[in-house]
Amino acid sequence: MKKLIYIFTLLMLIGSACTELDEEVYEKIPDDEYPENDAQVANLATEVYSQLQPLADDQGWWFLAQELSSDELAGPTRGSDWYDGGKWLEMHQHNWSNDNEGVNRMWDVFWSGITTANQTLDMMRKLPQDEAVKAKMKEVEVMRSFYYYLLIDNYGDAPYLTSAENAPDKPYKITREAIFDSLVTTVENNLSALKPIDNKYMATRYMGYALLAKLYLNAEVYTGTPKWEKASAYCDSIINGPYSLEGNVSAPFVTNNENSSEIIFSIPYDEDNFQGFRLHMRSLHYQHNQKFDMTVGPWNGFAVVPSHFDTYSDNDIRKDEFHIYGPQYKPNGEQIIDEQTGEPLNIDPYLPALYMTASEYSTYEIRTTGARIGKYEVKSGAKENLSNDLPLFRLTDIYLMKAEAEIRMNGAGAGDEWINPIRQRAGLTSWSGATLDQLLAERGRELYVEGHRRQDLIRFGEFTKQWWAKGDDQGGVSGDPSVRTFPIPKWATDSNPNLLEEPQ
Repeated sequence: MKKLIYIFTLLMLIGSACTELDEEVYEKIPDDEYPENDAQVANLATEVYSQLQPLADDQGWWFLAQELSSDELAGPTRGSDWYDGGKWLEMHQHNWSNDNEGVNRMWDVFWSGITTANQTLDMMRKLPQDEAVKAKMKEVEVMRSFYYYLLIDNYGDAPYLTSAENAPDKPYKITREAIFDSLVTTVENNLSALKPIDNKYMATRYMGYALLAKLYLNAEVYTGTPKWEKASAYCDSIINGPYSLEGNVSAPFVTNNENSSEIIFSIPYDEDNFQGFRLHMRSLHYQHNQKFDMTVGPWNGFAVVPSHFDTYSDNDIRKDEFHIYGPQYKPNGEQIIDEQTGEPLNIDPYLPALYMTASEYSTYEIRTTGARIGKYEVKSGAKENLSNDLPLFRLTDIYLMKAEAEIRMNGAGAGDEWINPIRQRAGLTSWSGATLDQLLAERGRELYVEGHRRQDLIRFGEFTKQWWAKGDDQGGVSGDPSVRTFPIPKWATDSNPNLLEEPQ
C-alpha cells in the first residue's frame, strides 16, 4: 500500500539507500541551527521538489494547458456549466490573451520553482563546501533546469537567473536559445554528481538523462538547430538503465504506481497529504461517483476530442483502458441513471460541439456526450484528489523519442524496433517502415493525457493547423505561429516592463 506522504522529502529520500545516511526528515529548523549534519543537508531540497505539486491542476495549469490546447482533450461548455469566463474554450481554440488564467498561473508556478531553487542554492553557498553540500547543490541546479525547461517550452524568451539574492529587481529577457545552451551545459556538467539509482521522486542521473533527451529532441524548436543524435544518445542512456516496459498498458497509471518499472520521474500525489491531482473530478460524469463508490460527486467536464478517439482502432487495448464510454454501471451491475433526465447513463464518445447550449442540444446530449478520461485508475472509494503518481518522464515515452530521433536521422523504418514493442503491448500488429506521421499518431495514442501533446504538435509542425472545434471558421485560431508560445502575463509585464523589451 502506498505510504502516506506527510512530508514530500520522506518519499524522496526513502529510495536513496545508497547514501548510507540515517536520514531523519525535518520540516522546520531555525536558521541558526541548520544544517547540523548531512541528513539536514539532504533535506535542503525539500521545498524545491514541493513546487511540482501545483503542476497537474488549476493552481499551476501546466498539465491542463498542454492537453486542452491540443487535439486530444477539450473542456466543453455544457449548458450553464463549464463556461467559466471562457477559459476552457480559449485554451482549446488558441484564443488566449496575456490575462488568461492558464497563462497567468503557469508563469507563476514555473518561476516559483526557479526562485525556490535559487533561494536554496543561495543558502547552500554559505555552508561549508563538503562533498554532501556540493552534490546536493548540483541536484538542485538540475531541478532548477527542469523548471526552466518548462518555462522556455511554454513562453520562449525569458529572464535567466541563477541567484535569488543577486537577482535584479526588473530583469530583462534573454533568448530561448541562450537559456537552452545554459540548461544543457548545467545538466551535463552535473550528471556525474547525480545518484545513478531508480528513485522516481528526485533528480537522479536517469532523470537528468531524460531531461537532456527532451531538451535535445526539441532543440530545433528552441534554437533553430536540430540535435537528433544527442537526443538519441540520451535515450540510450535510459534504455540501458534499470527500467523496463510494463506488460500491461495501464500499469503505470494505477493508484499504487509508485513502483512502476516504467516511471523515471513523477509527482507523488496523495489523496490526503499531497493533493492536487483531480483529473477524474474534471472529467467524470456527475453520477460516476456510483461507478467507483466515490465519496464525492465529479464535475462532468473534460472529454476526449472525437477525432482523437477515432485514432484508436477497436482492437487497440488502449481504447477501452484509457477511456470511459458506453453504458455505465454500479459495482453491483445495476445501470447508473442520469439524475436530471432519468435516463440510463450511456456515454456517447462523440462530443458534438465544444460549446453546447440548451437551445441547440438536448439536456441528455449536454450532460452525457464525450468519452471521459479513464487512463488513471479511479480506485473504489476515491476522494476528490487521486493518490496516483503523475509520471513526468517514463520509459515508453523514451522509446518513442528514440524512434523519432532515428527516423529523422535515417528515414522511415529506422524507429520500428522502438515503436513495435509498444504496439504489440496494445494488441496491435507491428509496423515495417514507420514514418514520422505514423509515429506522431502513435505518440498521441500511447501518451494521451500525460502532458506531452502540445509540445509534440509544435515539434511536428501541427499545432497551428485546424482540428475539430479549433479553426478560423469555428471561432478559434489556426495558422498563427505566435501561439506556439504563450504570452508573458499582463500582471508580470505591468510589474516589470523590461519583460516587454527584446531579449538582451
